[in-house]
Amino acid sequence: MKNITISRHAKSSWDNPNLTDFERTLNQRGTRDAEFISNLVAKMLPKPDLFFSSPAQRAFETSLYYAQAFGMSEKEIIYDKGIYDKGIRYIINTIQILSDAHQNILLIGHNPDLTAFCTAFSGQYFDNIPTSGVVSIDFDVNTWQEAMQKIGTLKFYEYPKKYFKKD
Repeated sequence: MKNITISRHAKSSWDNPNLTDFERTLNQRGTRDAEFISNLVAKMLPKPDLFFSSPAQRAFETSLYYAQAFGMSEKEIIYDKGIYDKGIRYIINTIQILSDAHQNILLIGHNPDLTAFCTAFSGQYFDNIPTSGVVSIDFDVNTWQEAMQKIGTLKFYEYPKKYFKKD
């Protein structure tokens, strides 16, 4: 069994027009949501064998909350710029060449790629995975190569607005 858990970065700030898209930081709601959702997910899943994140500032900050929730150090996170700017095909290629010794991976990135990935591999249609949204998909296979050629089973889909109704 293989599991991929995909999280979109938390809500970022648009307050500073001098920052590039890559440099945008989390806003107050993003900080709250990243802490909440990462702690929720850490109660639902085992510690990831591999943890990938976009290095864009908002994803980087989100990844630190996940690392803390899973009791991991920042050094265990693999920051990969391709997750930020190379598209869904890059994500698929990255996953399918992983060592099959790894069972559970966590990836933090951006839309529209994450929504497209989750729609393609979960057997469910996602119109838009919101900020801090997280989708976990199980694959009843032995290899990552096989996983990226099949439709998995949606394990869960969580997002902060399920819990924080007034934002």
